[in-house]
Formats: sequence, structure tokens, C-alpha cells
Amino acid sequence: MNPLKLVHVSRLNAGGVGRNKRPMTSTSPPKVFDSVLLKKRQARAAKAGAETFLLDRVVEDLGERLHAVVRDFQTAVDLGSPGHGAADVLAASVKQSRHVDWPANEHEALPFQAHALDLVVSVLALQFVNDLPGVLAQIRRALQPDGYFLAATIGGDTLTELRQSFAEAEVALDGGLSPRVIPMLDLRDAGALLQRAGFALPVTDVDRVTVRYDTMFGLMRDLRRMGATNMLMDRRHTPLRRATLMRAAEIYAQRFSDSDGRIRATFDIVWMAGWSPDESQPKPLKPGSAKMSLEEAIKSQSRKG
Repeated sequence: MNPLKLVHVSRLNAGGVGRNKRPMTSTSPPKVFDSVLLKKRQARAAKAGAETFLLDRVVEDLGERLHAVVRDFQTAVDLGSPGHGAADVLAASVKQSRHVDWPANEHEALPFQAHALDLVVSVLALQFVNDLPGVLAQIRRALQPDGYFLAATIGGDTLTELRQSFAEAEVALDGGLSPRVIPMLDLRDAGALLQRAGFALPVTDVDRVTVRYDTMFGLMRDLRRMGATNMLMDRRHTPLRRATLMRAAEIYAQRFSDSDGRIRATFDIVWMAGWSPDESQPKPLKPGSAKMSLEEAIKSQSRKG
């Protein structure tokens, strides 16, 4: 039986507050992730029986969000999404669709011609991209005018409880911190990155899922089965000391458990959407071009009432 229990889900409309924020700008993007190690761990997770509760949720949400878009898409790509769920969603609703794996090249160059697609989706994959601004710009260039981009990535306060527990344990026992959790994209940065990449009408929101486990070790087991354990380039290569691990588990249980003794784990799914610019899209009014002031509009409505 699956030991997980979803205890709280909420939609956040503004402001994630991830502690390890993904940098917004860089002249030469650093290589944050060990892509070879990532592929090995994802393959190992798939062979062992991947844990897919988050992926299943996101794929279902993807279908609902696409259904709400009043548009008949003709040519679509599922970019880098794990599993086949996202590709299945596209196949059921788009005339021509295909799945494309993340490129193995160092520069993360996408294999798309300019203006070749009218829909690109990606779920639970962007969090492992080294040059996210560059990839978003490539996606926008691949879209036809008025083409649509929709993606979900792990970000915000994901695993904040685990991060805090390990940080406190390592400072106390090892005299310093070791990078363990990927940089997290927050809501404001997601919107800013869409605008920077040239998307029109950008929209972002967060789906927060709180999961309960018997112990921290159950959470860590599921992270391994997601292929989501530490693959940072600057990770510590010496084995984690047992004393540090046990102290982190104690801190986790003390600070983040419910009355029944089970612990909580937060997962924030950051959704990003935007359109390739087109003349047919609505434009914001220029400052001072309104027919009447807000005060006049309120008075007018009051007189009508």
C-alpha cells in the first residue's frame, strides 16, 4: 500500500518564496546539474518502479488546463516530460503531436525550426535545465505567432522541511552546509522569465501539495524512486555521515510532524503559460488613454444602481 497521503492542496496566485532561488540572470549560465548522473538515476528509478503520484497529478491538471484553452492546436510537442502521460494528453487532443527528449548536447539546443509549432508543453522537466532563460527563448522562437506554451516545474517551497532539517543537522555536526536540493524557481521569477523570453500574456500559479510520511526515510525513498536525489554539480562527493542523517531525521520529526506523529513534505508545482506574440492578441491600453477615470466609472455605476 502506498504510504503517502495528500493532506492539503492549495492554489497560490502570487509570490513563491523558495530559499534556494534559481538565479535570474547570467552572462554565461553555469552548469548546475550533472546531466549524466540525472539520466542514470532516472533510468534506475524507472527500472525499480518509479513513484509517479506527483507526475500523475500534473498530467491530469495539464489535460484540464489545455481543455480550458479555446483553440484547436494542430502541431504540438511534449518537451522532456517523464513518462508518457503528457504525450498521451496531446495525442488525444491535437492533430499532430510528438514527444521530444531533452537534448544531450551541452548547450541545450532544441531541435525545432522557427515557427514550426503552435503548442509546446513540458511537465516536471524544466527544473533540471541549466539555462532556463535560453531554453524558454528557444521555445518561443519555435512557436508560430499566437502559439501557446504551457509547463509545470517543481519550485517554490518544495521540500522546505527536508532542506531545513538537513541544514540544521549539518551545521551542528559537520560545521557547514552541503548543496542537496536543486535551485527553486519561484512564482515571480517564473513570470519574469516568460516576459524576458518574449512571451505575451504570461500567467503563472502554484499548485501546493502536502504529503505525509511515517518518517523522513519514507520521503527519501520516494525521491529516489522519482530519480530526484542530489545531482548538483557542486554536491559533496563524500558519503553522508550516519550521525548527520539521523540528526536530520530527528529534527524533521520534531519540527514538521502532526499530532499523529507523521511528518509533512511540501511540493510546489509552478505552472507557467504564455503566448507567442501576434497582432491579434489584446493589447494593454496606453497610459492616459482611458475614456473615463476609475472614480468616474465608480460614480457612474453607483448612479445606475
